[in-house]
Amino acid sequence: MRITVLTHNYPRFAGDFSGSFIQALCREWMERGQQVDVLAPFDTAYNRPLRETSDTGSIDLHLFRYIWPDHWHLVGYGRSMQSDLSLRLSGYLLSPTFFAAAILALRRHCQKVRPDVIHAHWALPNGFIGAVVSRQLRIPLVVSIPGSDAQVANSNPLFRRMARFTFEQASLITANSGALRDAVLPLGADTAKFEMIVYGVDPNRLRPDATGVAALRAELGIAPSDVMLLAVGRMVAKKGFNVLLRALAEAELSERPVVAVLVGTGDEWSAWQWLAASLGIATRVRWVGNVPFDEIGVYYNACDLLVMPSVTAPADGLNVCVPDAMSCAKPVVGSTTAGNDLAIVDGETGFLVPEGDPSALAQAIATLADEPTLRKQMGFLGRLRVETDLGWPVLAQRYLDHFERIREKKNTDLHG
Repeated sequence: MRITVLTHNYPRFAGDFSGSFIQALCREWMERGQQVDVLAPFDTAYNRPLRETSDTGSIDLHLFRYIWPDHWHLVGYGRSMQSDLSLRLSGYLLSPTFFAAAILALRRHCQKVRPDVIHAHWALPNGFIGAVVSRQLRIPLVVSIPGSDAQVANSNPLFRRMARFTFEQASLITANSGALRDAVLPLGADTAKFEMIVYGVDPNRLRPDATGVAALRAELGIAPSDVMLLAVGRMVAKKGFNVLLRALAEAELSERPVVAVLVGTGDEWSAWQWLAASLGIATRVRWVGNVPFDEIGVYYNACDLLVMPSVTAPADGLNVCVPDAMSCAKPVVGSTTAGNDLAIVDGETGFLVPEGDPSALAQAIATLADEPTLRKQMGFLGRLRVETDLGWPVLAQRYLDHFERIREKKNTDLHG
């Protein structure tokens, strides 16, 4: 099968987090004998081979330019959104040339290779680009909704019309949270087309491993007896890391040896550092910034539990850090939104608490902080869940099963 993937995020260099989950999915398809073409916008940071091969398949990366000079390529790669709430001005200004260049590039590519399916990540911009070419060339379209695209699609009448056209053209729509699905239903997305498929983890890449753990904890100033909480993600409102900071100031945690390590950067970075200082917990928080993709594993293995306190600001999908931590046999405390319930089994692999509730979050963390045996048991069950439900081998095959069904339906429709 030949699969064409549309994305505006894809790893540009070794250790780049941007679109790493999309690359992982493509690699799993490649290992299963598929030929994958990835179409992505050019970026000056690209420093990687444009082709990957295995004994069974291949991935070819095709970059398209949409503006001159090169340093004006500003769409995608984590730069397009302001706190994941609205499109930056640069995104609006560059949209006309971006859409035109992307549609032209995709059409030329599809006319040349005739893929069996176009798989677009993010309803906008990529879903619309794929929908135009899908309609023109009668190639089936699959659209996946990771998160911010639901907010963009609802932001103005033009984008709502584009999203409606996208969902009408799609043969399959996937989302990694019920909140994202519900956010796009008013835009004409048919519930019968939906499948809940999360962005998963490679269980062979991230696994329990004590290598470097002691050194990292020492570098961060975290004693062996301290309970290390890990939070990974962009510093934007919907991640809810401010709720974690407030939880640290709750009575349940104020006297316990708990230290939070926050990995990532973003628009709320300074505001949340100020919040930590105002709450009197600054000495119990470590702000480490971005960590390269190929170095994040030691952080998951060094922590005692992961915290993912997402809030609806706006709707979000399951954050990849959740299955990542579970793959390293760590329990997870998450809120009851943003797809956390698709991964966390409450009371078995971690705890689910109401979103935006620092007290409930603190109580769940305190329970795990006091019970290392429970942490170990939950971590074991979390790793098992990754191996059976949340790993890329399982998820990639679910996609391929859908693609095969879509291809068969197309052939039936054509030949009657």
